[in-house]
Amino acid sequence: MFDLSMFTLIHVLISVLGIVAGLVVIGGLMGGARLDGWTALFLLTTVLTSVTGFFFPATQITPAHAVGVISLVVLAVCLVARYAKQMAGRWRGTYVLTAVVAVYLNVFVLVVQLFVKTPPLAQLAPTQSEPPFAITQAVVLLVFAGLAWAALRGFRLRR
Repeated sequence: MFDLSMFTLIHVLISVLGIVAGLVVIGGLMGGARLDGWTALFLLTTVLTSVTGFFFPATQITPAHAVGVISLVVLAVCLVARYAKQMAGRWRGTYVLTAVVAVYLNVFVLVVQLFVKTPPLAQLAPTQSEPPFAITQAVVLLVFAGLAWAALRGFRLRR
């Protein structure tokens, strides 16, 4: 029997772990460190987050499905850049950017869920087309654009 509440809890825990590990990885990149163990944890949990998202009951394709597909494509490129191409040449920048975008997509979904599941936020933006939601998402996007720039600038591949 499928226990949706337990599945949701596991999905959320994996998602939060992926976000935390991803932020640690971004911090490492900003400081010029690879953080191989954190990177593996981040990529595993972020892939699992996207994959498990498809197992929630749905009668039609939703925006969440689109974000999940985009995330998996970004993660596929990230995995190739990091492991298959060993971050050689332009793959270094590709790895940094796709890693940051993968974390951003998880945080984007986190913000959506906070506005759906938290009553005070849901009152501010019941359809998620209201200014408080748009402003919050714009701020998150700007923060991650800054993180991407800092990670690209700070990361130097050490041999």
